[in-house]
Amino acid sequence: MTVSRFGSWFSPAAGNANRWVAESMRKCCDKKQPSIRGEKNSMAHELLLRDVVNDDLPIFFEQQLNKEANYMAAFTAKDPTNQEAFTAHWLRNLANETTINKTIVFDGQVAGSVASYEEEGKPEVTYWLGKEYWGKGIATWALKEFLARYNKTRPIYARVAKDNLGSRRVLEKCGFRIIGESKGFANARGQEIEEFHLELAE
Repeated sequence: MTVSRFGSWFSPAAGNANRWVAESMRKCCDKKQPSIRGEKNSMAHELLLRDVVNDDLPIFFEQQLNKEANYMAAFTAKDPTNQEAFTAHWLRNLANETTINKTIVFDGQVAGSVASYEEEGKPEVTYWLGKEYWGKGIATWALKEFLARYNKTRPIYARVAKDNLGSRRVLEKCGFRIIGESKGFANARGQEIEEFHLELAE
């Protein structure tokens, strides 16, 4: 389950030197972070959000390689197979004070991520869930938890490809409403597509 414009959050970075990547990973990720533990649901699964750590990044990379997930997200990186670029983009966002990044953990396993960032001065949310975790209500829970605990800014915005019905439903369950639409070039589709703009006002 993916929300669109994940690719704009991971805008291309210049100069991805291996030494800088390694040093940034040490500074940004190699420390214990607090987590928020969710209640067990009716199926006795445990969910929690915590800060991103070093070992999460290779898992995120593998999750975003899924072709179906890339197609649905649409606005992805030009080359999702470039792990060095992927890692550098993550590290740049982790070091950016205007972004908030959380790892979604499901029954002790890294299921994906949820984040907020600024786009043209406005806060936006994005998330990515490994395909094996789709259809379990995890994305809805994670986004609600993130909005309730980590980014209470309102209004806050999101964008999603018009045909990404799953992510649109997640956003609407969390209170987002469509306020407009536009077109943009989607790397994962190789063409310009339409997307919805959504807002959570309160």
